Amino acid sequence: MIIIGCGYLGQKVASRYLKLNQGVVGVTRGTSVASALTNQGLVEVSVDLDYLPLARIPMAGRSMFYFVPPPGAGRKDTRVRHLIEAFDSQGAPIRLVYLSTTGVYGNCGGDWVTEERTPSPMADRACRRLDAERSLMAACANYGVELVILRVAGIYGPGRLPIERLRNGVYVIREEEAPYTNRIHVDDLVTICMAAMQRGESGGVYNVSDGHPTTMTDYFNKIADLYSLPRPLQIPLSEAPDRLSSGMLSYMRESRRLDNRRMREELQVTLRYPSLESGLRSCLVADT
Repeated sequence: MIIIGCGYLGQKVASRYLKLNQGVVGVTRGTSVASALTNQGLVEVSVDLDYLPLARIPMAGRSMFYFVPPPGAGRKDTRVRHLIEAFDSQGAPIRLVYLSTTGVYGNCGGDWVTEERTPSPMADRACRRLDAERSLMAACANYGVELVILRVAGIYGPGRLPIERLRNGVYVIREEEAPYTNRIHVDDLVTICMAAMQRGESGGVYNVSDGHPTTMTDYFNKIADLYSLPRPLQIPLSEAPDRLSSGMLSYMRESRRLDNRRMREELQVTLRYPSLESGLRSCLVADT
């Protein structure tokens, strides 16, 4: 098993496979992964996807996860394109699970969104993800690689909650104007990634979320209440351009509710944390 990108999610996926006594090669940019994983048998390979030619990746004939985010600017994912170029000289994997984002759908006006909806990304970061999807679709068809695409909602979990932002003070849009947002607990995402590798249809696209969209305001309020922190100050949407960061503002301009039926049925996944409340309680336990 090859995992390209051993960050927050990649290390958790690697750990799950290692506990099943399955060999894992973790491809990183040069920052060593947790020593606990290397002690369990993970083989680490350093590759910088921003520069050609790429260092050798032992991917030929293997199954691969791709968890690396796109570059921080532009509308194309040059990192994915560089990996594809290496298929010619290094050999291609037999199966690839790519972690995309639900941002490729753009603003859906609060509609329920299935995988059949035509992507219409607004933010450049989402355009880069759609570029990666399309580049991989074409390349995998050419090289005979089985490709599964996961369009993933906002990931949360222990160590990945906006605790410091709440402590330092943060603005949110008042509840009645806040757009719908979607989330998935990282432990459920690990299970989904492994299920996609095992059972995902070649060429399949799957929405990944807990199926219970709320709002960013509700998300921050629930975390504040659970961790005994002050709730953030709510502002009207009209004040958002002056109060919110450009990144947060871009999220507030999109609203959609994800239908996760295909994920649950085709990948045969039962979520451990099907609601924000249950997922956040698990984070509190892990943090104490």
